[in-house]
Amino acid sequence: MKFAKILSFILSAVCCLTASATEGMKPGLWEHSFTMKSSSGKIEKALDDMKKQMASMPAEQRKMIEEMMAKKGVGIGSGKASTVKVCISKDQAANLEFPNGQSDKCKNEILKRTSNSVNVKFACEGNPKSEGTANFTLTGSNAYTGKASMDMTTADGKVDHMDMDSKGKWLSDDCGSVKSIQTKK
Repeated sequence: MKFAKILSFILSAVCCLTASATEGMKPGLWEHSFTMKSSSGKIEKALDDMKKQMASMPAEQRKMIEEMMAKKGVGIGSGKASTVKVCISKDQAANLEFPNGQSDKCKNEILKRTSNSVNVKFACEGNPKSEGTANFTLTGSNAYTGKASMDMTTADGKVDHMDMDSKGKWLSDDCGSVKSIQTKK
């Protein structure tokens, strides 16, 4: 997978997985950490390759890519778990809208909602095409845990199953260089 496709996948996965978990969330900078396990191992390898490629870039080039990603509301960390930072505006938090970089290609259906949890079914068109379910439990206004199971159609037309464990934590009121992605209506 190329860098842009991996970034697109991460954005769509996080947006789909957290789209309905915003009730009670604080506005500001959030960090979403997730681990993925695919049946083929290709997704994990592509993500590791991307991290190695970023780490081996000259500092100026890496900074340029990180700034480009920050303008799109994304910051990717290092380590075993992958992290994506997302800025939730006050309006988005108040209106329970999560910025979705692929909202025109993804559909979410809430299967069940309680005061602190949500079960979502999602389907995203595009490349990669994906569908699955996700469950989230808010552990306060500043944290959540979640699990997702999805099938993705890869570029070669094969279906790859993936399980994802995630957790989110609120970092601060100030999003810093991570810009809020506008919600598409």
